[in-house]
Amino acid sequence: MPIMLSALADKLGLEYTGADRDIAGVNTLEKAGPDDLSFLVNPKYLHQLETTKAGCVLTSGSYADRVPCALVSENVYMDLARVVNVFARPQGCLEGVHALAFVHPDADVADSATVYPFAFVGEGVVIGPDTVIFAGAYVGEGTVIGKGCILYPNCVVMGGLTIGDNVILQPGAVLGGDGYGYAQTPLGHMKIPQIGTVAVENDVEIGANTAIDRAALDTTRIRRGTKIDNLVQIGHNVEIGEHCLIIGQTGIGGSTVVGNGVVLAGQTGVPDNVTIGDGAMVAAQSGILGDVEAGAKVAGSPAIPAKGYFKSMGVCMPKLPDLFKRVKKMEKELAALKAAAGVSDE
Repeated sequence: MPIMLSALADKLGLEYTGADRDIAGVNTLEKAGPDDLSFLVNPKYLHQLETTKAGCVLTSGSYADRVPCALVSENVYMDLARVVNVFARPQGCLEGVHALAFVHPDADVADSATVYPFAFVGEGVVIGPDTVIFAGAYVGEGTVIGKGCILYPNCVVMGGLTIGDNVILQPGAVLGGDGYGYAQTPLGHMKIPQIGTVAVENDVEIGANTAIDRAALDTTRIRRGTKIDNLVQIGHNVEIGEHCLIIGQTGIGGSTVVGNGVVLAGQTGVPDNVTIGDGAMVAAQSGILGDVEAGAKVAGSPAIPAKGYFKSMGVCMPKLPDLFKRVKKMEKELAALKAAAGVSDE
């Protein structure tokens, strides 16, 4: 639904320049129309201010005079998120517990919660206010889910888990499956029962088809504010700190401890029983072999300090073909000199 720019600015606590107007949506500088609000986050796209058809542009004060109408921000990326939230339409169309959902008689579902058809809510489950359980989701016995959570279609939350407030589980996320624990015996691999649990603290988001394993003993824990991308594997007894970013296809082995504010970029591989310190950053496709110090920036497989890795890959690697040719040429010249001097290699 359209909103007047003046009302939007007031809602966000921002100033605007130019004439007041209706804003019906948000789009890029290239594709926005006269009824859209666009944005300039990256100066790389500064040239598009001259050609954009956007009715208004969210930008910093230094660029506000370059467009007829601007919504002025000191943190454009953060305020872009706030603007998009104004226009975002929430998923779903139902309220309350649908007759085609299975809710165990001993489950405690808040009156303001929503449970869609074909969801399963087991014995002793507690579901907090304003939480939404979409179709096909499974919530196992004894699990406690806080307020304002969203479990999108086909999520699995096995029994005995704890999920805090405002947690989002994207479609197909699996929490509390058995950890990968086996004892090697003469007869093969004997399964070790995984009898621990998973605890997810407030304001965590877990991506589609991500798996977080139940602890063998004790707890696999995801601390508050952490955001986990799609297709991530987190092993049993892992502890993830607060406000971490774990990007797609990362795998974290059992009993590893990840500190607060850590960034693990896509396809990072982390073995079991290591510690990654607070604020560390690991580049995409890195392979961690041991502990990573707090604040470190590492890259490569095996991972080394990022500065050295990018220097070797960006400066040295392109020179290797030429260096190889030079070495081969020098080898031939050396062989010829030895032959002329009658010197043997033996």
